[in-house]
Formats: sequence, structure tokens, C-alpha cells
Amino acid sequence: MFHSLKIGNRARQIAVPVIGAFVIGYFSYHSLKGDNGLSAYLSLSAEVAKAEIVLANRLQTRKSIEHRTTLLRPDNLDLDILDERSRSVLNVIEADERVILD
Repeated sequence: MFHSLKIGNRARQIAVPVIGAFVIGYFSYHSLKGDNGLSAYLSLSAEVAKAEIVLANRLQTRKSIEHRTTLLRPDNLDLDILDERSRSVLNVIEADERVILD
């Protein structure tokens, strides 16, 4: 009887740290490789950086278009922009101009 108590007590002493190690290992693994882990965070951060670059390019394009649009308003009409747009839309050139195709 004394021997069986010794084995049961020793089993409890070993089981608690082993279970604790498995729990810590489980949470450590999922904190690195899980859906919300470190690797997922790093890949999402890379996607956000790419999206911010695309956004900056699109904002620059938009500012350029807005600037050209303001130059075509009747109260602030730029004749060079008007001439460029009319030639592009109507597909016409002057008699003394040459067309160079790329």
C-alpha cells in the first residue's frame, strides 16, 4: 500500500509540469503560426504596405487629374490644355504639324 501511494504521488508530480508544458507549447505555437499569430501579422503588414503605396500612387494621379480639370473650368480656362484636349478628342492636327507614331 505504501508503494502504491508513492507511485500515485509521483505520477501527480510529473503530470502537472508535463500538462503545463503542453499548454505552454500549444499557445506558443498558435501565437506564432495561428490565424492571428505573428506570421499572419507580418504578412498582413506587408499587404498593408503594398496597399499604401498603391493608394499614394492613386492619390497622386487624382491630384493631377483634378489640377487639369481646374484648368478647363470656364472661370480659369487654360487655352493650351483646351487645345490639347480638343485635338485629342477630335483627333485633328494643324496642316503644318507632323504625326510621329511610336
